[in-house]
Amino acid sequence: MKTKILFTLIIFFSFNSLSQTNYYIPRNVLKAYEKGTRSFDGMPGPNYWQNSSDYKIQVNINPMTRILSGKEVITYYNNSPDTLTEIVIRLYPNISKPTSNRDFNVSEDALTEGVKISSFSFNKNNFDTEDKNIFKLNGTNLRVILKDKIPPSSKSDIEIEWSFEIPKTNYARMGTYDSTSFFVAYWYPQIAVYDDIDGWDYNEYTGYTEMYNDFSNFDVEITVPNGFHIWSTGVWQNADEILSDEYLKRYNQAGQSDEVVRIFTVDDLKNPKRYKSNSGTHNFRFKAESVPDFAFGMSDHYLWDAVSYLTPANKRVYIAAAYKESSKDFVDVAYFAKETIKYFSEELPAVPFPYPSCTVWNGSGGMEYPMIVNNGSAQSKEGTVGVTSHEIAHQYMPFYMGINERKYAFMDEGWAVMFPFDFQERMTEGAMPRERNVFGFEYVAGNEMEMPLIVPSNLLSGYSYRVSAYSRPALAYDFLRDFLGKDNFLKALHLYMKRWNGKHPIPWDFYFSFNEAVGEDLYWYWKPWFFEFGFPDLGIKSYQFIDETLNIEVEKIGNIPVPIKIKLMKDDQSVKELYYTADVWKSGNKTFRIAVDNVKDVNKIILGSARIPDSNRENNEKVIE
Repeated sequence: MKTKILFTLIIFFSFNSLSQTNYYIPRNVLKAYEKGTRSFDGMPGPNYWQNSSDYKIQVNINPMTRILSGKEVITYYNNSPDTLTEIVIRLYPNISKPTSNRDFNVSEDALTEGVKISSFSFNKNNFDTEDKNIFKLNGTNLRVILKDKIPPSSKSDIEIEWSFEIPKTNYARMGTYDSTSFFVAYWYPQIAVYDDIDGWDYNEYTGYTEMYNDFSNFDVEITVPNGFHIWSTGVWQNADEILSDEYLKRYNQAGQSDEVVRIFTVDDLKNPKRYKSNSGTHNFRFKAESVPDFAFGMSDHYLWDAVSYLTPANKRVYIAAAYKESSKDFVDVAYFAKETIKYFSEELPAVPFPYPSCTVWNGSGGMEYPMIVNNGSAQSKEGTVGVTSHEIAHQYMPFYMGINERKYAFMDEGWAVMFPFDFQERMTEGAMPRERNVFGFEYVAGNEMEMPLIVPSNLLSGYSYRVSAYSRPALAYDFLRDFLGKDNFLKALHLYMKRWNGKHPIPWDFYFSFNEAVGEDLYWYWKPWFFEFGFPDLGIKSYQFIDETLNIEVEKIGNIPVPIKIKLMKDDQSVKELYYTADVWKSGNKTFRIAVDNVKDVNKIILGSARIPDSNRENNEKVIE
């Protein structure tokens, strides 16, 4: 027992020592470790804290004018040890103002006047919204200077009335999709994150990087004209008040059904008695607990399918698809979504789906929000399965895990690419998600525009951002699972997710948690993949026949460690294949020697695979003379 305790202490102190000496940690991040909000073993520190809010929101939407007007009461909980002299509020729709900073082009139809605040109060004290000494607007950020400060361990009430015009077209994750269909996201005045790393998040929303939000509770009422339906984050609270008996029956049936139920069909959309009331408006109400955001879609002519899935935690997830009749592929989306959630819950990440509902709303592109995603129609089954599974993967990363996508997009996008690799290949014959990501990474790997993953995402754009957020980290995670093995990988992933779900992990929390779980410092892998400039490149350095043994020397020319795959050919026919995971490079050696016994008449050696990135494939073949 004493020996075991001593070994554990040696491992613990070794990790702490390595963490402090080997790993690059920026000064602002290092302060969190010094203050005890983070720990070098990957756990939240003894002084860890995070803030949160309760949102009670009422909005009215006029589809004819596209004006959304609302009022909200926010209860803000300052759990930090700091006294706050200001509060930062995000006004996301300001991105559509002609003068706003944007890192993408928009049409004139997408421009609006942004958010108009008609009243604002803090702890029942009304503020003059025209007072520029109090309200300091910078693009999508509104800094409100407080006379009465917010002390530590306290709560404050903020009341806001506001309105904005939904853009005439769709862009930047929200807008108009046809004359009576809208997706509304990044829409309500939202308290920015105040955290243990940077304090207030002053990063302006310019369109490219996505969200970083605290976990909050939402109680939202949305008033729309009769005939419009709402699909939303959260759990629908008043279906029995709005749906007529036949449709309420279908809605409830889907909540217990393993088979897809068609709630609104083409014929049903012609039925004026879908809803109980003939009044001019309907008031939809939704509640969501401990989620980082809230979004919804609406239409008066969308089809609606639903199904449910019982997770290993014995909880049913209500799964829906809402879509245009012209989107033929969406007929299968509710089923694909259910199978996706089943795969995530049972296989990878093998964590029961964390939310009570999930809706795929048919808009364009692909964009995630808690419990709802906005997906365009695809031309192939592979495309439909791909976008469905990728966007739903985001329910884990970043939402369940509270990741700061603005700085560390690789911590969510990379996982959302990697998690469904096996599922996508299984669901669609001939699907090649790994090969596509290898191709995307190779295209820019090692070029001057490619940045190390640790460079904050909001400093990147174009290919630099795409590779950093998606393909490079996805491959890094996939090869990590490859050499750790399924069981060891899941052990480490589960430790990380158990520690940090519902919190705000940063990259070092991930690295150190994995190190602790697998019982070794994986710095040899983290450093080239996540911290360094570089590229993957293997080559055949030499070969030699000795009797019937073929000796091959593989050279690691690039700095990024990748697996080795060798094919031995005879007259263009493969006679033997060899595979070695990326940890063959953990020793730091630049060459790896392979001895293959009992081979005859081999006349070509081929190194590599379409599933393994290699920046120079010209040194991957040797003809044996």
